[in-house]
Amino acid sequence: MIDLRRLHVLRAVAHYGTVTAAANALHFTTSAASQQIRQLARDLDVDLLEPQGRGVRLTPAAESLLAHADAIQARWEQAELDLRSEHAPAGPLRVSGPATAVSVLLAPVAARLQQRYARLSVRIQEVTGTESFDLLFEGETDLSVVEASPHNPPLGDARFDQQPLLDDPFDLVVHEDHALAGRELIGLSDAAHENWIAPIADPCRTHVMSACGEAGFSPGIVHHALDWNVTAHLVANRLGIALIPRLAQLTPHLPITRVRCTGNPHRKLLTCTRRGGRERPAVAAALDELRELVPTAVA
Repeated sequence: MIDLRRLHVLRAVAHYGTVTAAANALHFTTSAASQQIRQLARDLDVDLLEPQGRGVRLTPAAESLLAHADAIQARWEQAELDLRSEHAPAGPLRVSGPATAVSVLLAPVAARLQQRYARLSVRIQEVTGTESFDLLFEGETDLSVVEASPHNPPLGDARFDQQPLLDDPFDLVVHEDHALAGRELIGLSDAAHENWIAPIADPCRTHVMSACGEAGFSPGIVHHALDWNVTAHLVANRLGIALIPRLAQLTPHLPITRVRCTGNPHRKLLTCTRRGGRERPAVAAALDELRELVPTAVA
């Protein structure tokens, strides 16, 4: 009989890449996590980890075992769904996403759900980058809005269910007195020689650089910012121009204007759950609310 707790440790090693990182996520010591995997290997009479440089890698036997482990996790999600299928959404629903998704999508969804379902409590967590996948894997969130990125797990990853939510266009944001401010539509090549303000972090930085690259130039980046509103204030002070997603709600009354771009540069937002978790009543209700909000979110 496989000890599912030991199997979960092996899944964590595969997810985080090292025994130490997996141990930290599971609140184990590294030696305790290693012992769990060694015992699982003895139980099954196979090698699960093998040396690779200064670290370790999964053996083919471990990879095969993980495919079954991911299927087991999905069946647990389905079992919970079957037990709750006749009940209205209730209990805690934990959702997460980047700042723009929290502000424009998840906050209003939470308000609507809590008005509609008295026994449902929605908890929101703002996250960055690929952190949502860690929270989903650890069971710390139930539904996340994530930005499509090459750094994400592949869409076919058996642990997660990722589905398209919306395409969020990037607008060129300039000072209201800028020569480009009066345009209804602009090709980015017309801004090739401007001073640019760019995001620091991926994936948004990658989106901006790719959009400019497709327009045939590399932007002359003068300033960097983490927050879209910081970027907007830099633009308002005539320090440069920027590409900002339409979903970002900027500080009102700034002397800036958005100009739509030809070629439709955009980022893709997805909804993500653990495999088998999408049909849970609370998650399904949240997804319905999200889909209802999407048409007006980026109008």
